[in-house]
Amino acid sequence: MTKILVANRGEIAIRVMKTAKKMGIKTVAVFSEADRNALHVKFADEAVCIGPAPSAQSYLKGDTILEVAKSLGVDAIHPGYGFLSENASFSALCEENGIIFIGPKPKAIEMMGSKLAAKEAVMHYDIPMVPGVDHAIVDVEEAKKTAKEVGFPILIKASAGGGGKGMRVVEREEDFEAQMERAISEATSAFGDGSVFIEKYVSKPRHIEIQVMADSHGNVVYVFERECSVQRRHQKVVEEAPSAILTPEKRKEMGEAAVKVAKACDYLGAGTVEFLMDEHLNFYFLEMNTRLQVEHPVTELISGLDLVELQIRVARGEALPMKQDDLQIHGHAMELRVYAEDPMNDFLPNVGNLEVYRLPEGEGIRVDNGIAEGMDVPIYYDPMLSKLVTYGKTREESIEKMIEAIDNYIVKGVATTLPFGKFVMQHEAFRSGEFDTGFVKKYYDAEKLKAQLDTEAEIAAYLALQNYLNDKKILRVPNA
Repeated sequence: MTKILVANRGEIAIRVMKTAKKMGIKTVAVFSEADRNALHVKFADEAVCIGPAPSAQSYLKGDTILEVAKSLGVDAIHPGYGFLSENASFSALCEENGIIFIGPKPKAIEMMGSKLAAKEAVMHYDIPMVPGVDHAIVDVEEAKKTAKEVGFPILIKASAGGGGKGMRVVEREEDFEAQMERAISEATSAFGDGSVFIEKYVSKPRHIEIQVMADSHGNVVYVFERECSVQRRHQKVVEEAPSAILTPEKRKEMGEAAVKVAKACDYLGAGTVEFLMDEHLNFYFLEMNTRLQVEHPVTELISGLDLVELQIRVARGEALPMKQDDLQIHGHAMELRVYAEDPMNDFLPNVGNLEVYRLPEGEGIRVDNGIAEGMDVPIYYDPMLSKLVTYGKTREESIEKMIEAIDNYIVKGVATTLPFGKFVMQHEAFRSGEFDTGFVKKYYDAEKLKAQLDTEAEIAAYLALQNYLNDKKILRVPNA
């Protein structure tokens, strides 16, 4: 494998290219017209424009990307996350054209891409499931009957969905029909598939996922867990590894369950098995993401592994260089997704020009970044600017480093999730580890955050004024 095309953009494209270059592998970037001056384009050895700004006309054009790969003598394609990363047809197309898809085989992507098919695949492995139905439903009356049998509160979820789309929590029977119709409509619009399934809503759930890695020689290992319970709109914002609540015994139990899930679909490469955990530490299989996760850096920091390097090695037929007993947890890592979103305005995207953009530096601070000062944040894509990651010997140290890093991360021109990240790190519920996926709904108050930021600004202005006045008192001796 001498040349890899990265079928993505932003920070993840650069992240993959860094490892490829470290391994002596040439890289090819693809870009839309909106990304002509993007950092990933400059970082790659070669770069090709593949279409207009909208992703449907560029980054999602698998046939165009494949033609570029063939014309440039590319050996393999790394899809990153999002876009074509979980597209079974694209994986198959690469295979048919003799190009390695750095990811699982089409069968595994297809099986785990449907939540219902995934549940069916793993139910024979004695893995705990949330009570609910085992088939897709589109009929409202049938769904209503099922909901009564499962018992309220229930969760309606799009079968083909992800990212919180087509998902509704229903507390009362009288709200069911309206929420069901909204879920079907949203799922149809987002995925072209209106089928949903119904399951019991787990109260006070925590979202805990297990990183797995599998090779083509029958070896599968789990690389511990990530806690992803701090979310807005069912999407993660803050992640950490390891979880603050897992015992070694529970970690082993969940890890072994995740390995079984991977084996159920004959998995290859890096994947993540997601679980819900209730307040009594009972865990339930949720889904499997058949790709590299956004939050993979926290796992890398506590394990000492380069997951992208392992992806590449496995894709070219090598066996995993480690066994399960070789893996150990060292320290603690935190990640904040730095989005161009306004936490004072319901986390709505806040794109514009980055007038000032300065990254924090220092021991234990890692920034997977995809943009630079003076650039515009494009409106066409996910508004994530970077991932801010901190590492410490303990959870407390990692939290304190994150607060320090946030304070030294200077952005002007767009609103970001940095103030929200600091709010989370300073909140007693988070610091104590006593939180769940309802953290934002339960504790977050935009007005309180605004008041806190105003107070900090006033203190900073006061200190600046005092320094100025003290400076004036110093006797100045003119140069001779």
